[in-house]
Amino acid sequence: MLPDYLFEISWEVCNKVGGIYTVLSTKAETLSKIESINAVYIGPDLWEGKENPLFTEDKRLWKKWRNSIVDEKFKVRCGHWEIPGRPKVILVDFDEFFGEKEEFYYMLWDNFKVDSLHAYGDYDDSVLFGYAVGRVIESFYKFHLSEKDNVVVQAHEWQSGSAALYLKKNLPAVGTIFTTHATSIGRSIASNGKPLYDFFEGYNGDQMADELNVQSKHSIEKQSAHNVDCFTTVSELTAMECKQLIERDIDVILENGFEEDFVPTGKEFDKRRAEARALRLRVARALTGSTISDDALIIGIGGRMEMRNKGIDMYLETMARLNACEELTRDVVAFIDVPAWSDYGRGDLQKRLATTDQEWNTPLADPYLTHHLCNFNDDAIAVSIRRMGLANYDGKGRVKVIYVPCYLKGNDGIFDKDYYDILIGNDLSIYPSYYEPWGYTPLESAAFHIPTITTNLAGFGLWVNSVLGRRGTLSDGVEVVERNDSNYFDAADVITKIICNFAQISDKEVVERRQKVSKLAEKALWKHFINNYLRAYDCALKAASDRK
Repeated sequence: MLPDYLFEISWEVCNKVGGIYTVLSTKAETLSKIESINAVYIGPDLWEGKENPLFTEDKRLWKKWRNSIVDEKFKVRCGHWEIPGRPKVILVDFDEFFGEKEEFYYMLWDNFKVDSLHAYGDYDDSVLFGYAVGRVIESFYKFHLSEKDNVVVQAHEWQSGSAALYLKKNLPAVGTIFTTHATSIGRSIASNGKPLYDFFEGYNGDQMADELNVQSKHSIEKQSAHNVDCFTTVSELTAMECKQLIERDIDVILENGFEEDFVPTGKEFDKRRAEARALRLRVARALTGSTISDDALIIGIGGRMEMRNKGIDMYLETMARLNACEELTRDVVAFIDVPAWSDYGRGDLQKRLATTDQEWNTPLADPYLTHHLCNFNDDAIAVSIRRMGLANYDGKGRVKVIYVPCYLKGNDGIFDKDYYDILIGNDLSIYPSYYEPWGYTPLESAAFHIPTITTNLAGFGLWVNSVLGRRGTLSDGVEVVERNDSNYFDAADVITKIICNFAQISDKEVVERRQKVSKLAEKALWKHFINNYLRAYDCALKAASDRK
């Protein structure tokens, strides 16, 4: 059974924050090809008085409905999300509902036992956004639809769980799906340096939420999971986490895919890769004042600033070991593309890059940093680079670590290219994650034909193992390194050896690995994964049909 209308809710609709944006924006085109489904994406309107480059308003869209709600508290803007497929979007302004916060929190407690007493930070904004969205969908349904229509609402992450709960109470004819991409309590355990895996079966989610002061976020996430028609997550890894910490089994696993149209092909691929490599090397030479060979091995890591969870700490540990490796006979430039608190590209670096020089003899100050850091003395990555002797001050080591602490959107002042147009220049990508429910960054690298190292603590790593029927190795295109709570240094040693070996293989072997990783990535296209979403829609609609 397929929905006639699908409302997909997320804080990241037309709001580029993290991985959920990538999930929704890449899936939209595949979903649009299913003609029977009218998909509507709903997100927060956070751009009042400013132009949102991801959204184009269309005042003709649902004009009669919008005119009918002029006396309601909620304000909406309707239009299109500027991504492939240009799906229909409703952006919701939820500010007017802060006056109803206590009443709504009481409803959540009285009906679903959601504990909002310990709320802090972004809890109020997120939950009231969900409340406003619930009201908007209820209004849209009553104006345009009826019980004859099959309607599904999918809420992503705890930030939109309150919308699913509101509709559960007020619009039972609608089928509801709740998707957790990472449990709030699991992420908190990992982020606080606690051993998540060694004592996994002994953890109680409610108890740990009290200890780590995330009671309200955990509560609304747990109650959303227990009260919707279909509970989903993104990997087998997080499914186990949900069962243990949220105490509900997953109904359907929704792996994260991608569309192949963002990866260039043929001569265009080769051209962009050559340009990216040349730019990477030029920036490294200008910054460090070192003579770096044209055949240097370019390595990269990217993603969110989470030192432990994303494995950035292990990446740096590996580079320190690699720098001391006598078997390494090739230059290595290791990039860290992780947005941080930075505001502009370094002027001294810009001056060097503006010349026609190809080599420089002296390093710039802090010759590992491409952009100005607002918190130079406190930034976790910069502090670790200096502490571990990876700051390129003497220019002698084979390994040069370059920290790029900004979003690569084509206007950063140093690279002036989008992230994907820089990523394509990597020879090898390393994502030694400790906590990674899925792992878009290694999948993106694989899609760009880049041999990739990940771990068995990433959903993507486990997926690779399941596809291959064994642990993935770099000869398959993706190496899945074993990680646990006790083998940090052993895993770093394994990755160091893998890099040393990769640096010495022949050009023919490199080409073979690039071909294999590309073919492996093709198995993760949305055209293969979309059927799992259809199963989730069917699950939710059957439950709604029973209520009807």
